[in-house]
Amino acid sequence: MSNTDFSNLKLHADLLKNLSTLGYESMTPIQEQSLPSILAGKDVIAQGKTGSGKTAAFGLGLLQRLEVKRFRVQSLVLCPTRELADQVAKEIRRLARSIHNIKVLTLCGGVPFGPQIGSLEHGAHIIVGTPGRVEEHLRKGTLKLDELNMLVLDEADRMLEMGFQTALDAIVDETPKKRQTLLFSATFPPKIESIAKRIMVKPMMVQVTATHDDSTIGQHFFKVADYEQRLEALRLLLLQHRPESSVVFCNTKREAQAVADELHRVGFSVLALHGDLEQRERDQALVQFASKSVSILVATDVAARGLDIDALDAVVNYHIANDPDVHIHRIGRTGRAGSKGVAFSLFSDKEHYKVEMLGHFIDRTIVGETLPPQSVLGNEPMAPEMATLQIDGGKKQKLRPGDILGALTGKQGIEGKQVGKIQIFDNWAYVAVSQKAVKAALKKLGEGKMKGRSFRVRRVNA
Repeated sequence: MSNTDFSNLKLHADLLKNLSTLGYESMTPIQEQSLPSILAGKDVIAQGKTGSGKTAAFGLGLLQRLEVKRFRVQSLVLCPTRELADQVAKEIRRLARSIHNIKVLTLCGGVPFGPQIGSLEHGAHIIVGTPGRVEEHLRKGTLKLDELNMLVLDEADRMLEMGFQTALDAIVDETPKKRQTLLFSATFPPKIESIAKRIMVKPMMVQVTATHDDSTIGQHFFKVADYEQRLEALRLLLLQHRPESSVVFCNTKREAQAVADELHRVGFSVLALHGDLEQRERDQALVQFASKSVSILVATDVAARGLDIDALDAVVNYHIANDPDVHIHRIGRTGRAGSKGVAFSLFSDKEHYKVEMLGHFIDRTIVGETLPPQSVLGNEPMAPEMATLQIDGGKKQKLRPGDILGALTGKQGIEGKQVGKIQIFDNWAYVAVSQKAVKAALKKLGEGKMKGRSFRVRRVNA
């Protein structure tokens, strides 16, 4: 038995058993270094990126401490965005599958306040939420944290960057002095150090360097002169390499929208993802991208937090990120799970200081490579294999993935292999189907019944 075995830890037998059914074989470096201290009840500061396994580290810690029979809020996890909070809650529920009657509740902005009050009245053991909304519930007295024993700040650096300092302070003031505090952050700026000093007791520091080596991610840099050439360079790279799924990172919301609009104009399958979109538009963009019915997402860093995509074929930095840590985080989304990824970064003379800083950080001299030839502009943009259909029914109508799959593949239906990802929300659901099967799928769902009733179905267009 190696040291990285979860069975070396003092974990409840049912948690351990569930871990093996979920396919957790051995601990990641961040889990190995932080879990013993977390389980011993100590305060821990862990520096690690998304994808390092940090959610399971704090998730197992809070589930180990939880008393199911005590129906009070015992753990609070704060995240910078709703997407990340949803992802964290999902992971905690998976880890807790073997514990009966456990209630995990998400409290995020961008969704109506009223239903959240109703859910809180029914009680919960674990709250996962964004600082703004959690603070609002505390202020209005709809959330009580008197019996909290664990506070987790996930992606603390992003929460401070997004201006949540005041909300965080107000939340911490409402928690008991005797509690365990865990702080996870990809970077460790002075602001994080000062918040840690204020709210933690003798924290144990865990650092996991997660710089990705060139064996899994090929990094390529291209020098461009101006706005026009930058857009053309992006088109050349996308047309030459034809990635099935790629994210183009922009430094501002306005730029993300402008680049997406321009790519759409010249025939690419693309959507923008940034903070100015309505929550439903953001959900829909993420659903379409995850379903492979849109090939390109043009996103800002904040909007892309918690992007639940296994492995991207390519990441493009439209501009070099302002911080080398953010650059590593961006490119870490490609080439995951053992597949080879590629990262393209565009830079101009004006960005020379950022390029030097990044070169020093990744320990290589950055030189601009030759862009693909102009002739590739004649190529057709990559067309997605799938299309996304929206069904006007969801969890509240008791729809499950099996109902949708059954309705599509039943008598004279489409083949199972033509059905892709199925995602179910409160009042609607999305299903990806092969482009060739769209007509047949719309007919089958439109004319058939699920749960004994008919639902409206439409195709979602990018």
